[in-house]
Amino acid sequence: MTHIPAGSAPSGPWGLEITPELAGWVYTGLRVVELGDEPVEFATGPEEMLVVPLAGACEVVADGVRLELAGRRSVFQGVTDFAYLPIEASVRLAGEGRIALPAARATRRLPVRYGPADAVPVETRGGGAATRQVNNFCTPEAFECDRLMAVEVVTPGGNWSSYPPHKHDTPGGHEAVLEEIYYFEGGPGYQRVYSSPGNPIDVLAEVGSGDVVLVPYGYHGPSMASPGYDLYYLNVLAGPGEQRSMAFSDDPRHAWIRESWNR
Repeated sequence: MTHIPAGSAPSGPWGLEITPELAGWVYTGLRVVELGDEPVEFATGPEEMLVVPLAGACEVVADGVRLELAGRRSVFQGVTDFAYLPIEASVRLAGEGRIALPAARATRRLPVRYGPADAVPVETRGGGAATRQVNNFCTPEAFECDRLMAVEVVTPGGNWSSYPPHKHDTPGGHEAVLEEIYYFEGGPGYQRVYSSPGNPIDVLAEVGSGDVVLVPYGYHGPSMASPGYDLYYLNVLAGPGEQRSMAFSDDPRHAWIRESWNR
């Protein structure tokens, strides 16, 4: 199950719940909840998590720490603040809106923390029709976690992102082994995942709001935004490495494209 259409993986209070067991891997997970009249209470268990407002705002109470997240109107209306939740924490969420909780199985317990929106590194990546905005709110350089990494990408209508195609599935060398989740809003668009050496996979999925594509291995990209329709995705990544790293290798057939942006 690599393409998970919107509404096909609910569980309890979660409109979407992807656990490592559901994905068939070890570390990476994601939950999405629509907050309204009733708060949501849960325990993080063996997972560290982030609380990321996609649309709306919320209050987070964890380990006796209370945080107010101002959030945003939508994923296309700027960067949001967020919260970090450690393993083995009791959590209460209350508010109004759609909230994502990227997760990773972890062993090191860090404190509950607040991530302000104005501290999120934002970059314009690519060039030409491969230009996109990347919100690097939980990269190894931007925010400390045990294993969890996450970024947001906004691709303008008609553009491609996650391009040139790249992979995170070979230990050693110049890439980190990672399990990756793509959660989409906006669109329609398309997501491609295809085989790397020794890792057969073949996905070309039409994606829109609430859809998910899992990337256990293989080259992934491009993510294609249909003309006239901006496409957002939340990337959640984790893996077995002792150090958090998002290192990748481009498909050598297309690596020249990245080099051309620097000319």
